[in-house]
Amino acid sequence: MKWWLGSTIGFLVIAVSVFTSPAHSADYGITELQYNFGNLDTPTLAGGGDSYTHILTLQHASGWKYGDNFFFVDFLDSGNQNFNDLAVYAEFYANLSFNKIRGSKNWGGPLSDVGLIGGFNWSSEAKARKYLPGVRFAWSIPRFAFANLDVTAYIDHSRGLAAGGAPAEDNSFMIDFNWALPFSIGNQDFSVEGHIEYIGGRDNELGNNVKWHILGQPQFRYDLGKLLGGVGRFYVGLDLQFWINKLGDAATDEIAPQALAVWRF
Repeated sequence: MKWWLGSTIGFLVIAVSVFTSPAHSADYGITELQYNFGNLDTPTLAGGGDSYTHILTLQHASGWKYGDNFFFVDFLDSGNQNFNDLAVYAEFYANLSFNKIRGSKNWGGPLSDVGLIGGFNWSSEAKARKYLPGVRFAWSIPRFAFANLDVTAYIDHSRGLAAGGAPAEDNSFMIDFNWALPFSIGNQDFSVEGHIEYIGGRDNELGNNVKWHILGQPQFRYDLGKLLGGVGRFYVGLDLQFWINKLGDAATDEIAPQALAVWRF
């Protein structure tokens, strides 16, 4: 436990210093620490049941001359030795914007931009590695801060059971809609943001079918900035995770509300 906490704190300190330093130049940059707490289901392939889970997330989004980047790192602790037990999970995406490359925004209609996106997913517990090359369609929807539809391959590059991880899988595809919708009620600020993904079915190295899944993680946020004398620094709210065929397990469908606290810097 001590080594995990020490590594987590060390990583966060380094990341915070990098992304908040004057030398880190970008068109824009948003970095957050998020804390989620809720009762999450354990897939039957990992023993079934459920457990209360702490999730500390470092999340960063930034734009640059020819595109934008996004990543998050989850540090999970459920107390369940078979699932989310002091685990780390991370995703990184880099997008090349056709608008930025050609210096134009003349697409017309609701389609505001098209990009080439590449992603990488990594899990310490399952020892899984996935590559996600594809296309991003950015949409102009009234009142939305952004709305993207990503269509990518889902290429498995895990070492599987031979490395002590989860079984390696065949390749598949992913469709992901991610968005942010800020709004106000009176003089109070809120937002609904998150993503919903669909990953197609595939087989694993044991010959078993890994079912398609739908994972949604919408967040409802209340901005505490005005109450605390600032704007846009601290948020509280609810993260609602719904997961049909969780991790490809046809026997596990999850609906899990989680308490949410966010510090943006």
